[in-house]
Amino acid sequence: MGKNRSRFLPITLYETRENMPIEISDKTIKREFIERLAKLSGQDVYKCFQCGTCAGACPMSGHMDSVPRKVMRMAQLGMEERVGETRTCWTCASCHTCTVNCPRGIDIARVMEAIRLLTLRKNVNLVEPSKLPAETVKELPQIALVSCFRKLTS
Repeated sequence: MGKNRSRFLPITLYETRENMPIEISDKTIKREFIERLAKLSGQDVYKCFQCGTCAGACPMSGHMDSVPRKVMRMAQLGMEERVGETRTCWTCASCHTCTVNCPRGIDIARVMEAIRLLTLRKNVNLVEPSKLPAETVKELPQIALVSCFRKLTS
């Protein structure tokens, strides 16, 4: 490519769920998000070449709204809002099955953890402790509550 040519050419993607066009260009890619994600996770999301092995190996993929491969692609494109809207990082069990099977050696579970941390740093709770019914809190084991709050609250 010449010096004046962009690394990313403007393209349009169509989301199957919403059928809304998404324009991707140098102007829409949030590089700060990609850098924060890389710093927190220690992983290079650009190494992912979308083979789908992570989704095929993941025991939780049937419960995810977007498979890990799709989240990785959205992260590569700096789509911070879209990544934040998915529930994939919250569904991830951090079992590292995706990591073990990744042919590129990407620790996808660490990327999911970094996405959770970035969301929590915005003071966005997935579970609001004050809104849990008293009966539920009383019945659940304390260790389960602590684990839930550590993962799902800021």
